[in-house]
Amino acid sequence: MATARQLEQPITNLYEVDFLAWIEAQTQALRTRQAGGLDWDNILEEFESMGRSEKNALRSRLQVLLMHLMKWQWQPKKQSKSWATSIRNQRLALKYLIKDSPSLKRLIPEVLPEAWGDAADEAAFETGLPISTFPESCPWDIDTQVMADWWPE
Repeated sequence: MATARQLEQPITNLYEVDFLAWIEAQTQALRTRQAGGLDWDNILEEFESMGRSEKNALRSRLQVLLMHLMKWQWQPKKQSKSWATSIRNQRLALKYLIKDSPSLKRLIPEVLPEAWGDAADEAAFETGLPISTFPESCPWDIDTQVMADWWPE
């Protein structure tokens, strides 16, 4: 049984020592509209972190998709069912990621250069091709090619 002193722990301390209990306390404060019970600074930090996580998921999925599309185009003799499956899976995952958070779509131009560069680096490593094999920037249209049911030749 919790003592009165334990129940009076500052909310920020609860955030540091028991994250689940902190979430439950914040949920309850929100549900009952008790603004004074909210840990505003840590809530803000968590919301910002959630936004970064969504953006990172977008970049990561795009990177894997681009890497497999690169391998598909620049190593046509090695095309495999696993590459095709990965391309399809990443397209589907991106579709649902954007469906759940449509505002992520506007971030694609922002994350594309890094995703492309990382994808080219990974494709070069996996294929043994020189990185100069791949264009410096994505030559494909995101909507009509990369995200659609299009396959490089």
